[in-house]
Amino acid sequence: MTVAVETGLWQLDAAASTVSLRHKTMWNLVTVKGAFTGVGGQGEVKADGSATGTITLDAASLDTKNKKRDEHLRSADFFDVDNHPEITFAVRSAQLRSGDTVEVTGQLTVRGISRPQTITARLAGKDADALTLDAEFTVDRAEFGLGWNQMGMIRGLTTVTATLRFVRAGA
Repeated sequence: MTVAVETGLWQLDAAASTVSLRHKTMWNLVTVKGAFTGVGGQGEVKADGSATGTITLDAASLDTKNKKRDEHLRSADFFDVDNHPEITFAVRSAQLRSGDTVEVTGQLTVRGISRPQTITARLAGKDADALTLDAEFTVDRAEFGLGWNQMGMIRGLTTVTATLRFVRAGA
């Protein structure tokens, strides 16, 4: 990423990281918000400054504060957690661009369906032993087989917001 970020292996600090989503439903009248409580990941910053890694979400850990809705989101209509327990983002490349902007390119896998995804993140903090990335991006749920849409209630894109804090592995 840059000489300011130490090369080597990094581990996601799950306690200091969040991944949440929001989606308009009920014909754009209601915004459903939720957060994944099961978040993991790791990465490597290489000598040339590039970075690779993986972020993993426990699909069953999505909490929208509505038990019935959460059970439906875990069902085959949506995440199908019995067959696809994890959502992953495999980072193929992360490059620091101008200022604190990081271009992240990778493969997002939901319900066993993988699609390329490029995200612009912000390097929100860094020191010798920790770095934090903030990102917000949209996902078209239909591209991942999440097509359930009773009476046209669910349309548009889902917004994902992530704050990911990595600490030096072994630190």
